Amino acid sequence: MLIHGRCHCGNIAFVLDWPDDSREIPARACGCSFCVKHGGVWTSNPRASLDVVIVDAASVSKYEFGTRTATFHVCARCGAVPFVTSEIGGRQYAVASINAMEGIEPSRLQRADTNFDAENVEARLARRERNWIPKVRFVAR
Repeated sequence: MLIHGRCHCGNIAFVLDWPDDSREIPARACGCSFCVKHGGVWTSNPRASLDVVIVDAASVSKYEFGTRTATFHVCARCGAVPFVTSEIGGRQYAVASINAMEGIEPSRLQRADTNFDAENVEARLARRERNWIPKVRFVAR
């Protein structure tokens, strides 16, 4: 199933190739201070792929905090954060914002609150390597 998403103004768009048509899509509401302040609710599947298209790269801000192991891709025009990446072993992994997705029936979202504050860096990267989207491609427009 292809899931389309974008920031509010359309500068950052993505196509998430979800590996199956399962009824439920996990939606993790992150408890970190950045995600709480931005309404960050993320999904991923280790069998999925994510293609990202950025219209104007100069209008994309990249923000890292804390462990600096995750990069939040923020549209400088509208302020939305459609996806987050983490480089692990030379490979990009990602989660996609369910708030940026278009055309998804809300009843399909299996929402759960999460908090990863107790994880050390090694555990955090291992979890991402297991659970995040392992195929991330930036597509030229």
